[in-house]
Amino acid sequence: MREDLEDKRRRAYSGRRSAMDLGMGIIYAGMGAFFMFSELFGIRMEFLQKPFSYILGGICLVYGGFRIYRGAKKNYYK
Repeated sequence: MREDLEDKRRRAYSGRRSAMDLGMGIIYAGMGAFFMFSELFGIRMEFLQKPFSYILGGICLVYGGFRIYRGAKKNYYK
């Protein structure tokens, strides 16, 4: 019975963490895409010049992809 409770807690924690990783990954990837393609939308950013916006956008896309992968994999206890 105790093992059942522990298993239930682990599955609940894994589900919450997976949802958070997926959500944050989508947000980071969206920010990266916005930084990289902001000029296509007609938005000119004053605080990020062209090469730096591509670098920051690429970093955000890679990190967002990692968070999405980790959330989909759900490998938190291994």
